Amino acid sequence: MDILRFLTAGNVDDGKSTLIGRMLYDSHALLEDQMQAIARASKNKGLSGDELDLSLITDGLRDERQQGITIDVAYKYFNTPKRKFIIADTPGHVQYTRNMVTGASNCQLAIILVDARHGVTEQTRRHSYISALLGIPHFVVCVNKMDLVDYSQARFEEIVEDYRAMAQSMPVQEVTFIPVSALKGDNVVKPSGRMPWYEGKPLLQHLEEVPVTDDINYRLTRFQVQYVIRPKDDRFHDYRGYAGRMMSGELKAGDTVMVYPAGMITTVTGIELGNRPLNETQAPMSATLLLADDIDISRGDYIFKPEQMPAIVNEVEADICWLDQKPLMQGGKYWLQHHSKKIQCKVEHIVYKTDIHSLQPVEGQPLLAMNDIGRVRLRLAEELCIDDYRINRATGSAILIDPNTYNTVAAVMMRVDE
Repeated sequence: MDILRFLTAGNVDDGKSTLIGRMLYDSHALLEDQMQAIARASKNKGLSGDELDLSLITDGLRDERQQGITIDVAYKYFNTPKRKFIIADTPGHVQYTRNMVTGASNCQLAIILVDARHGVTEQTRRHSYISALLGIPHFVVCVNKMDLVDYSQARFEEIVEDYRAMAQSMPVQEVTFIPVSALKGDNVVKPSGRMPWYEGKPLLQHLEEVPVTDDINYRLTRFQVQYVIRPKDDRFHDYRGYAGRMMSGELKAGDTVMVYPAGMITTVTGIELGNRPLNETQAPMSATLLLADDIDISRGDYIFKPEQMPAIVNEVEADICWLDQKPLMQGGKYWLQHHSKKIQCKVEHIVYKTDIHSLQPVEGQPLLAMNDIGRVRLRLAEELCIDDYRINRATGSAILIDPNTYNTVAAVMMRVDE
C-alpha cells in the first residue's frame, strides 16, 4: 500500500487533536491498551461514564494535557485496508509556528481546520500560506464544530467563499471543503445524517482516495556526497567510494556524470549499497558511487548529469519562515545548511515581508520577527548548486543556523530566476 503523509493545522481550540482522535477511534485504529489509557486520562479530567476526551490521543506532553493545547508536533501512524497514513498533528498557537513548519515540511496533504463559529482567521491564513510555500499539493479545509452552528449550510458556504477569496493570492493547487464535527463524529469517518445537504465524501474516504503526489523529482539527477570511503586495508588498497544520498533523479552504472566543484566529467563504474552491488539507484536511496577517475571530492560536493546542470550561485533569493526569538536583521551573518553542505552567508537585503492579513508583500522592512514570512537575498561565501524549490524540493530547500547559538533560525525555500 502507498503512504499518505498529512498534517493538521489551524487555530488553538479549532479541534485538530480531537479530529485526529476521532478518526483513529472511529476507524478502530487504536489498540486496547491505548483505549484504556485514554479512558483513565479522561476520567482523571472529570469526564463521566464512557465519555472520552479524544484529543488526549495525540496531545502527549504533560503540559499539553494540562493546558488543552498542542505544543509539539505529534506523529501518529495508522492504516486502513486502502492506504497507510502518517499524521503530523501540528500546534495552532502562533508561538509554536516553528513546530508547524517542521511538521509540514514533508507532507503531501494539509488539513486546515476552521472553527465554524469564527471562520477564516489570521492563523488560518498563516498556516495555509506556509503550507502553500512548502509546496504541499493537496488542501482539505475542514469546517469543524458544525454542531455549534446547528449544521448550517449557509454558514459553511460563507466560510468556503471567504477561504476561496483568500486562497487566490496563494500558490494553492487543489482545495476540498468538508463540513465536520470532530466531537460528534459527523463526516469524519462516516457520512453525517445531520448534514444531508453535503453531497461529498467524509474525510477519511477522501484521504483514502486522494492521489498520492510524490514530491521527489525523478527527472533531475542530483547526488550529494556525505562521506569519502578509503579503507585502510590491503584488500581494498585502491578502493575509493563516495557515499551519499540520491536527492532526486536516478543513476545507473555506465552513466556519464559531472563532479562539482571539481568541474570534471567522469563515468559511474559501480554502485553499492553496503557490500551489495547495484545496477542503479534512485531518490531517496543512499548509496556508494564508484567513479572511473580519481577526483578530489569532499563532503558536500555534488554529482549530476552534465546535460542537467543545476543553478550554480553565490547569491540567491529565498522565501523564509523566521523561527527565532532574535529577529533577522539586514546584514546578519549565518550558516546556510544545504543538506551535507554548510557555508557562511550574509543577508544582503530583506526584499519584503508578507502581510499575513492581506498576504501581500510589504517592502522596506528592516527586520523579520519570529514567525514572520518574507523574502530575502542571501550572499554566499562560496558557490552552491541549487534548483528552484518549486521544481525540486530536495535541492531547493535549506535552513539557516545562528553561528553563535547553533539554533536553527529559518526554513529556507530558494528561488532561481526564470
